Amino acid sequence: MPVIWLVLIVLALGAGGYVLGRSRALGSAGGDSRKLHSLPNYYGSNVAIKTLVPSFLVLAIWLIAQPIFVSSQISGQLPDGIVPEGSSVGLVMAEVRRTADGIGALVANGTMSADMAASAQVDPVDLTARLQEAGQVVTSAITQPILQAAQSYRAMNATGGMAMTALVLLIALGGLVYGLRETAPQFRARNVVEGSVRVLLIAAASLAILTTIGIVLSLLFNTVEFFRIYPASDFFGSLTWSPSFQGNSQLGIWPLLWGTLYISIIALTVAVPIGLFAAIYLSEYASKAVRSTAKPLLEILAGIPTIVYGLFALLTVGPMLMRVFGDEGIGWMQSGTAVMTAGLVMGIMLIPFVSSLSDDIINAVPQAMRDGSLGLGATKSETIRQVVLPAALPGIVGAILLAASRAIGETMIVVLGAGAAARLSMNPFDAMTTVTAKIVSQLTGDSDFASPEALVAFALGMTLFVITLGLNVFALYIVRKYREQYE
Repeated sequence: MPVIWLVLIVLALGAGGYVLGRSRALGSAGGDSRKLHSLPNYYGSNVAIKTLVPSFLVLAIWLIAQPIFVSSQISGQLPDGIVPEGSSVGLVMAEVRRTADGIGALVANGTMSADMAASAQVDPVDLTARLQEAGQVVTSAITQPILQAAQSYRAMNATGGMAMTALVLLIALGGLVYGLRETAPQFRARNVVEGSVRVLLIAAASLAILTTIGIVLSLLFNTVEFFRIYPASDFFGSLTWSPSFQGNSQLGIWPLLWGTLYISIIALTVAVPIGLFAAIYLSEYASKAVRSTAKPLLEILAGIPTIVYGLFALLTVGPMLMRVFGDEGIGWMQSGTAVMTAGLVMGIMLIPFVSSLSDDIINAVPQAMRDGSLGLGATKSETIRQVVLPAALPGIVGAILLAASRAIGETMIVVLGAGAAARLSMNPFDAMTTVTAKIVSQLTGDSDFASPEALVAFALGMTLFVITLGLNVFALYIVRKYREQYE
């Protein structure tokens, strides 16, 4: 049974349990809700919670655990010598999963019967041709061991799916029956429901924290594994980035960090003055009508997808810069993909981050400070320069640091606008790349995750995580200090 149908059935059981629990509570009290400990809705909610929560919990755990268990079982059954030299079990298992998915697609569209797909009479060569004809992804010719592993993979998943369906429905029905049996006038349904909701809220908050911890631990463990293969002294001490899947790689991080910082500096050079001046105008000079129109229009820039900014850099800004700084103009620029291209477009993207945060911070400066300055004879511009901006400076610095962390983590604009060359250069019209762009390129394709060329992505991610975390903590510290001063 598809998971979506299972979810809908469980939801229907929960809704039915709510109605039955509510009506059973009223029936046990003779229709007089005053004889009940709690309102009738609490009794229905108690039955619904006992129906839905345990079954969905088991469903989630099963969906996470089954792929891991099946993959480990199938990988243990692979014959010796099936892993080619230079490959890994993970790549072979990826081929097994693709083959299994392809067989499932052939069964779904009626090209192959389910019995035929599970039989030993399937010809690997014929299956390869069928999958390629159907547009299924097959990286190489399917061999007999891969076919057998794929058939076992499908069979174990089918068995696990049936067992999951039966267990989840059994738990849902059991919870429904148990909740109905609890329903009685003296049952403290409100206490149980509110306690259950409290546990669910704590679980939701804990899930976010555990997800963050899981991400950090994943980065950390894979980074440690990378440094076991490739020395940390070479990673942080080399000035050359030259990964090679044939070995002898040079994986120095400094060219990538330089490209990241260079593009971010250009972006902030564009975003900070424009964003800050826009914030000063909107908060100090603009009328209410202009402010109510201009600020939402400015913040639309923050809602544009970054891939659109990347295409804008590739198709518009790059050719425009080439006409001025390329061979037709000054001759400094060799191609449209350069640090300047990505920096300018990224700066445009960051304008609403700086302007919106700075506007809120400037508006938070007490009006009494402005009135005092004006009362002493200062002009409006002098008040802004000598009173408002110094008072708002900690918050503005925090907004700039938050924009900087956003710039450091940007990917699509860099991929499309800055090129892919890892180099140390001061020329802003050279093509360069960043840490995030290299993470994408290193993890794209069927590379062996046991190799340093793939594991280096986690080391890059960990380095970037530490940098952005430091910027965010510093920015939040400054903003919090500012808020404590004026709130």
